[in-house]
Amino acid sequence: MKIAVAGLGYVGLSNAALLSKHHTVVALDIDENRVNLVNQFESPIVDKELEDYLSTKPSNLTATIDPEVAYEGAEFAIIATPTNYDPDNNFFDTSSVESAIEAVLAVSPTTRIIIKSTIPVGYTEGIRESYPGAKIIFSPEFLREGRAFYDNLYPSRIVVGDRSTDGETLANLLKEGSELDEVPILLTGPTEAEAIKLFANTYLALRVAFFNELDTYTAVRGLDTKQIIEGIGLDPRIGTHYNNPSFGYGGYCLPKDTKQLLANYNDVPQNLISAVVDANRTRKDFIAEDILRRAPKTVGIYRLVMKSGSDNFRSSSIQGIMKRIKAKGIEVIVYEPNIESDDFYNSPVVNNLDEFKKLSDVIVANRPTSELQNVSEKVYTRDLFDRD
Repeated sequence: MKIAVAGLGYVGLSNAALLSKHHTVVALDIDENRVNLVNQFESPIVDKELEDYLSTKPSNLTATIDPEVAYEGAEFAIIATPTNYDPDNNFFDTSSVESAIEAVLAVSPTTRIIIKSTIPVGYTEGIRESYPGAKIIFSPEFLREGRAFYDNLYPSRIVVGDRSTDGETLANLLKEGSELDEVPILLTGPTEAEAIKLFANTYLALRVAFFNELDTYTAVRGLDTKQIIEGIGLDPRIGTHYNNPSFGYGGYCLPKDTKQLLANYNDVPQNLISAVVDANRTRKDFIAEDILRRAPKTVGIYRLVMKSGSDNFRSSSIQGIMKRIKAKGIEVIVYEPNIESDDFYNSPVVNNLDEFKKLSDVIVANRPTSELQNVSEKVYTRDLFDRD
């Protein structure tokens, strides 16, 4: 079976790799450099399992910038293009998804289209009305940046927003590529599948916000945060996962998904969803103020990436801290090996670590590492458990 995949980001490339284990996969992207890397069996994103898989030189996986090459003869076309939250319209910008759908249908009208991009609740039913002759299915992804391929190989669940034979076929394709004998599969309606994605990510954001607000309270009151969190986690209903304080939830998914879910609550009573969104802003305000209480002349930002094992610093929480500190007139410098330029939003990038340490009065690290141990007295972090 030939399967096309539009988009070579975390979602697209990890799905393309998974499906290429048993089928012919042609991945499409507008970035020629990404396409060339995949065709050379190199990963354009940081993901250890994905890098290991590509190093085996899978002959069933190729990439192209030509839509006709990708979509001609494909039985399924998976769309994994970015859908960014647009604050002006208070909604996801789904234009990349619509462009991909039109490109598929222009080449192969009978190809079944699978949307993996995150979309608003109700989007699939609306887009089906716009393209009445097309078979369009939504299937949410539940992947971590830096571990996307692993999470496809060992999925916690497979959700497909289609109860027909096509939905069942897709679920079986995803399960077929996994390394698990048993995977929970849920075939549901498209709108329910969209809601599952947004509510799942908002719950994760809520959990981050809860432990961050606990940490804010204990910091102000001078209490032992770690002991309190450990004590709470002894309750098996709460557990010890996803409880490490941070500068706020960030990255590609949680900030935009929580805002999108809040937008979907228009005319629906709620208090909690807006509180989750507001809590993240309040946390960043507290962290910035707490850093400024040290009266630094120069603040060093150690790594912009959202989490360890990732090369993505898009919407990372530490950037919000950085902006607040700069707004108070404090000089800010950045250490981020993934940046090749000399500045980041008008802040100098100092990628000589020794020089960075010397220049910084306070080093702000959402997740510090051993390379900061010799300047631990300068490091500001809320990390308690040395993990994401």
